[in-house]
Amino acid sequence: MFKKKLTLVFIIVSLSINAQETIKTMVYNLLEFPSAFPSNRAEILRDIIDEYEPDIFMVCELESETGANLILNTSLNDEGNNYIMAPFEPSQSGDPDHQQLVFYRKGMFTLEASEVLPTPVRDINHYTLKLSTADQQTDPVLFEVFVTHLKSSTGTANKQLRLEMVQQFTNRLETLDPNSFVLFAGDFNLYTATEPAYMELLDPTNAIVMVDPIDRPGSWNNNINFQDIHSQSTRISSGPFGAGAGGGLDDRFDFISISENMQNDPKLKYIPDSYKSFGNNGNCYDNSINSPDCFGDFSQTLRENLYNMSDHLPIVMNLETNKQIVLSNVDFSMVSPIELENTLVTEKLNIRLNSNLSEKFSFEVYNVLGQKLLKYTSENSEFVSIDVSQLNNGVYYLKTNLPASQTFKFLKTF
Repeated sequence: MFKKKLTLVFIIVSLSINAQETIKTMVYNLLEFPSAFPSNRAEILRDIIDEYEPDIFMVCELESETGANLILNTSLNDEGNNYIMAPFEPSQSGDPDHQQLVFYRKGMFTLEASEVLPTPVRDINHYTLKLSTADQQTDPVLFEVFVTHLKSSTGTANKQLRLEMVQQFTNRLETLDPNSFVLFAGDFNLYTATEPAYMELLDPTNAIVMVDPIDRPGSWNNNINFQDIHSQSTRISSGPFGAGAGGGLDDRFDFISISENMQNDPKLKYIPDSYKSFGNNGNCYDNSINSPDCFGDFSQTLRENLYNMSDHLPIVMNLETNKQIVLSNVDFSMVSPIELENTLVTEKLNIRLNSNLSEKFSFEVYNVLGQKLLKYTSENSEFVSIDVSQLNNGVYYLKTNLPASQTFKFLKTF
């Protein structure tokens, strides 16, 4: 640990950077975790998560509390005690091995409540998260997060079961404050926007109106026109893995939906164009996600990890708040070992480091979609200058592997 006295300068820098904060969400069907092959998937998941750094991480197909702890300790907290998991609840529905769970960034949220909504198929798990804001006592921001895994497969009976599961959710909406911020996410197993479950979810007469952030209705299954939002299957053949689906990427099964107020309320607002099928470069129709033909912004390394991890891709989406986030787990006997000279940069991002640092350290620059754009490694220096001149104008994030260091936000401009 790197300790020094807390300074007023650090407080001012922290508060100014966090004045308009981004909240990153990810939902991922992990495919029979942890039992499915290969055996090192906790480490593979760690590398996937490191590419995006979600603040709220929602999962499906979690088999056990042992698997949950493996995710927490190996995949999420590999660089320190940064995440907390909600209590693992054994299934109260018909499928004991496929459970949902949420993990969240320590200090950014507190868990106010959790519950299980049983259905004939699988549980729907509901969590109330409170954002750690400066005025949380007088004007709290509560976030109602529901994670689900709707019934799979085609056919009238399966469509009906999907509908009944969604009805459990929409019935629960009637008991919430009508102004609630609501997120409903998971593996929906939907083939088309005309399915009763999808129509029930977006019914404008619901107690809280829900929306699909990207508003791309249609017949998603085996339709090349939706190849940029497909999330299943990552593999042409599932044979080498012994689990999951094959056939290549041709279904939009995985979703994040939000309450309508999150389109325009500055307290918790969806950032347009931030909703992505993570790893999908939009050119992988009916192909394996790791195919060299599926090149683009998402790297080959990431796509190899996604291929090995699951037959689904994660869905990511960013939110923003005009509230001032105060990280409640900050140890005020410590100060970040680095400081940006300026958060408005044109060519060089200049960083000053604690003179007591002696170990090798690295810096990574991410865009607002969570994509890693730059990496810099150095050691035994009190000053680092990173060339960012090639970046487009916009907001970026600087992350370091140094203990006790926050993620910094900076603006690149000409």
